[in-house]
Amino acid sequence: MIEAEDLTVSFGRVAALRGVSFHVERGGSFGLVGESGSGKTTVLRVVAGLIPDWGGRLSLAGETVLARSPRRFHRRLQMVFQDPYGSLHPRHTVDRILAEPLAIHRLPDPERRIARALDDVGLGPAFRFRYPHQLSGGQRQRVAIARALVLEPEILLLDEPTSALDVSVQAEILKLLVRLKVERGLTTVLVSHNLAVVAMLCDRIAVMREGVVVEETSVSALREERVSHPYTRQLLAASRGYDPALARRDL
Repeated sequence: MIEAEDLTVSFGRVAALRGVSFHVERGGSFGLVGESGSGKTTVLRVVAGLIPDWGGRLSLAGETVLARSPRRFHRRLQMVFQDPYGSLHPRHTVDRILAEPLAIHRLPDPERRIARALDDVGLGPAFRFRYPHQLSGGQRQRVAIARALVLEPEILLLDEPTSALDVSVQAEILKLLVRLKVERGLTTVLVSHNLAVVAMLCDRIAVMREGVVVEETSVSALREERVSHPYTRQLLAASRGYDPALARRDL
């Protein structure tokens, strides 16, 4: 479904991506992990068409993606952002937030589509005319997911969709995403620094550092710690939490 070869992005003199390549099968789930600033979100923004100036080759379902893609391209692919409050217009109701992409793409029967999207994310009609400030963080993220799903895309890009939420709410959103992926047959690409989240949602992962993919492996290999790159081993060690023995050793 997604083929990326030698993606490069520069912001001034800073090389954000340096020859990033990966592929995602139709219906597959792929994760990008690494520390902040490693280039994970930049990859998502290139795939989503949010960065016009990039190099390399990118194709979706065999169709080459250009710097300025047609409207139909964006209907096939949608993105859920990290901040569930900042990504929603504070003066728009949930109804208007969900109706806007339908109007942009001139899709028929908005009433049915909005009702289905809200139902799919576990929000009933009572939430339809509320404003973002009247919702909890988890409810706002459900609205953001509904907005992405209302166009019935084939590909869903997830930029740390649970990092701004409480731990208990994170679990609910993760279960929701797993269910929606199966029910809708979605191809997903997830960005996260949390290896536990990636292990729950993804089949394969790419580990990024300083704009480069240093290792690509399966989630099963990650769970069994069958990894080869030293940086991947460092991420695994960090995911276990604070280790006093290691801290004293590094002093």
